[in-house]
Amino acid sequence: MVTDGERKILRVNQAFTSITGYGPEEAIGQLPSLLSSGHHDAAFYKAMWENIDVHGYWAGEIWNRRKNGEIYPQRLSVTSVKGPDGEISHYVASFADITISTAANDEIKYLAFYDPLTQLPNRRLLMDRLSMVLAARTRGGRYSLLMFIDLDNFKTLNDTLGHNMGDLLLQQVARRLEKCLRQSDTVARLGGDEFVVLVNELSTDETDAVRQSETLCAKILETINLPFMLGEHCFHSAASIGATLFHDRSPRQLEELLKQADIAMYQAKHGGGNSSRFFDQGMHDTAMVRARLKYRLRQALDLEQFELFYQVQVGQDGRPCGAEALLRWRQEDGSFLSPAEFIPLAEETGFILPLGQWVLKQACIQLRDWEQDPLTRELVLAINVSARQFHQADFGEQVCNTLAEHGITPTRLKLELTESVLLDHVEHAIANMQALRQSGVSFSLDDFGTGFSSLQYLKRLPLSQLKIDQSFVRELVEDANDQAIVLTIISMARSLGLDVIAEGVETEEQRLMLTRLGCLHYQGYLFGRPVGATEFRRMLAVFAI
Repeated sequence: MVTDGERKILRVNQAFTSITGYGPEEAIGQLPSLLSSGHHDAAFYKAMWENIDVHGYWAGEIWNRRKNGEIYPQRLSVTSVKGPDGEISHYVASFADITISTAANDEIKYLAFYDPLTQLPNRRLLMDRLSMVLAARTRGGRYSLLMFIDLDNFKTLNDTLGHNMGDLLLQQVARRLEKCLRQSDTVARLGGDEFVVLVNELSTDETDAVRQSETLCAKILETINLPFMLGEHCFHSAASIGATLFHDRSPRQLEELLKQADIAMYQAKHGGGNSSRFFDQGMHDTAMVRARLKYRLRQALDLEQFELFYQVQVGQDGRPCGAEALLRWRQEDGSFLSPAEFIPLAEETGFILPLGQWVLKQACIQLRDWEQDPLTRELVLAINVSARQFHQADFGEQVCNTLAEHGITPTRLKLELTESVLLDHVEHAIANMQALRQSGVSFSLDDFGTGFSSLQYLKRLPLSQLKIDQSFVRELVEDANDQAIVLTIISMARSLGLDVIAEGVETEEQRLMLTRLGCLHYQGYLFGRPVGATEFRRMLAVFAI
């Protein structure tokens, strides 16, 4: 665009018309203010023209208006042209429509601070806002609340209905959380199904602040419990909430506050979910113990601290017919740590995979040693297999290779699985089991009756044995209900052609009752406690007398 010294337009090119919508006949004779958007005040233009008149040049980004009324950003440069007398005779303006680049820049800024799926603030923006809240705190001021929210069973939704439905749920949860909060509060998505809520300006009184926080937690849980419509599917969800209150006396580290809320959330989840928990020092201490245990767990295999103990299994005649291998972790002081303390942690961290492979290998080594001894060469050895281990794509291959490597007859090995392992991915479980069963490995269903057994799937599983859980054996002699349950399990096993073994048998009265009900194999303290391999051999020698 070229103007005269009075800034009246003399010439425009085709690009001018394409960008502004004004043809030459509409623009020539007009002032550049024809394009003014109203976004900039008189002072802005006054300063711009003064700069051009003094320095002969101005460049920058401004907002102008097209003929159709659309306001758009442009990059503009204006140069003054002087005549022979030194006076400005013309102005030459060059500009480009930067709508696309401006939009892209805005999107980049948006993506830096917001989650694209839910449009909620992301971790970066949350931490910025949290740091501002911490910096603004004054002694004796109001409490603030940080909540860590994790959806219960979100993985199940993704696995059954697909990730598209999972994304839809996350979007709807985001909107519901926003409706539960004030405009001054922040709800952010950290990733996956994890949300964080930051609530400022609660009461100055701790008791009142706790009450306000509990009310908000209950409101959020109630809101998430309402059914969601995911396309054609009606889906019910729940959440676990961890909350931590902070004040001027609280730690000022951002990550520390997030960790506290996270610890409390896991306490809520381990308590069954669909609930909220507040952080306290006891939770922190528990988390520190778990962290140290995780570290030691990783070292335990290298330090050869794990051992297999063996508990004898006997038949109706009282003679040993097999044994169950039970994992023990010997501490530095010689004491043993209960599997109940470290197995869940091993599953959680994934350490259960190398640990499970070690158990399989040690069991095969033990079976090879037993083959050399008349007392043990006929025993079947049972080992427990975790869900994570069993559902590995190459689990069957691992078992077969380990058996072959140690020259073990597959019929000597029995794998004990729980109901939850099998019913989690039924078709995969059946395929895995059938392949191993064809090679000779047998399967026992452990803790039978304590879960939610489905007979439809049970009849399809290539099992050889059901194991009656000790919870039904403990009060068996006195409790008619336990007797009825055990009888039902035994009858069911017979109809499916399966063997039955009862664990936790501690008294002769329990054994006699089990025999009367039709159970002919037993395991428990009545016959022997779990012991090391050497002691186990000595115990079998007593049976042989």
